[in-house]
Order: sequence, then structure tokens, then C-alpha cells
Amino acid sequence: MQIILCDSAEQVGARAADLVEARLRQGPAVLGLATGGSPASTYEELIRRHREESLSFSQVTAFTLDEYAGLPANHEQSYHSTIRREFVDHVDLPLEQLLTPRGDAADLVTEADRYDAAIVAAGGIDIQILGIGANGHIGFNEPTSSLASRTRVKTLAGATRADNARFFPEGEVPRLCLTQGLGTIRDAKRAVLVALGENKANAVRAMVEGPLSAHCPASVLQLHQHAVIILDPAAASQLSLLDYYREAQELNDQL
Repeated sequence: MQIILCDSAEQVGARAADLVEARLRQGPAVLGLATGGSPASTYEELIRRHREESLSFSQVTAFTLDEYAGLPANHEQSYHSTIRREFVDHVDLPLEQLLTPRGDAADLVTEADRYDAAIVAAGGIDIQILGIGANGHIGFNEPTSSLASRTRVKTLAGATRADNARFFPEGEVPRLCLTQGLGTIRDAKRAVLVALGENKANAVRAMVEGPLSAHCPASVLQLHQHAVIILDPAAASQLSLLDYYREAQELNDQL
């Protein structure tokens, strides 16, 4: 697990965008896209590079991490609509190459299996962008999620639904979702997790320095061979080995 310490949200976004751009410059790529506040600066920087530096997404196939059960793709608060609004509609990624679980599928279990198989059929995800919840969830893998889980139907925790209630001012947050599993996320060739803010600091500490535990689903990244954790000062504030991470980062940046 590589830790990158940044001075600001903008720098977090730039460092994450560097990793995505390096992969895109190599040719066709499969990206895993997360929604939420954490990746916002990453998407903003990628959009800027597309507009100002000719970074193209035309050869990208993108899979979103998750989707609310019961919401059609065109619902304003579906994650399909959200990722389009926040990122995809601002770059040249063809819409037919943006894939999300069908939250309105008649059989959610079958849809989860289909989506997991589609990721495998695409050759697997080259770079999976991730955020982290205050309770340690990644995707919608809530605490007690199996560390080997595949894409499946999950019940959302009350804390997660409360955090997301601001996006549903006229209705109730769905109780169920479809999400890539922790085992699915582990299969990505590289995982890039970005975290911002003091409210994520305890979850970051549990992920990086705590025991491998289903109580903190993000701790599964300790088992990932190419996981990069990019943090602003507030998100990194509870780490006990900050001096070591800074020293390691200085040496890595010199290579």
C-alpha cells in the first residue's frame, strides 16, 4: 500500500489524475469510477486535462462501482446520472462505453452476477478510483461485508443513508443497492483511493494501520498489490506513522 500525502484537495486530485493519465496514454483502458465527494477533484482535473491538454477517453470502457436499487438509469439521483453529470458528459467517453448496474432490473441478484461477469469479460479494471466512507465502506460494502465478496445486492447502513439524504430532498434514500464486492475491487490491477477531510481520518487510520477486518471494509486494500492511498492533511491526521510515509514518499518521488 503506497501512501501519498498532499497539501490540498486540488493536489489530491492532481496526483490521482496523474495515475489515470499515465494509464490512458498507454492505449485502451478499463476504468472503475466512484461517485461521491472524494473523487470530485480528480474528475475536475481529468476534465481540465481533456479540455486543455488533449487527454482522450475515447478508448476507455468505464464501470461504476455501485447503484441504488429501484432507480432507473435516468433518475436524477442514480449513480449512472451522477457520474455523467460530474464527469462523463464533460469528456469524450462514448456513452455506450459507460456501464453501470441496472438498479431497476427485475432480478437484482441476476443483474449483479451479470455485471460482475461483464467486468471480467472486459479484461478486468485497470484503475479503480475509490473514496471511503466515514464507517470505512468502499463502494457500498458496509461493515461486516465479506472480504471475498463479488458484485451483489446489499442493505445500506443507516449512517450511509443519513449521509446521502441530502441528495434526496423530496424522497427517501433507497435501502438496497447493487455494489461491486470487495473481492471484485481487489481484482482491479490498481486501486486508487482518495480521501479528504477530518471526518474520514479515523476510517483512513483503520484502513491503513488497523487490522484487516470486515469491520473496516476498506482494510481489504492491505491485500492489494497495487493500492495507492492519496490523502489531504485532514484525512491523514490520525495516522501514527506520518513521518515514515513522508520519507517513503520522498524516496518514491525521486525514482
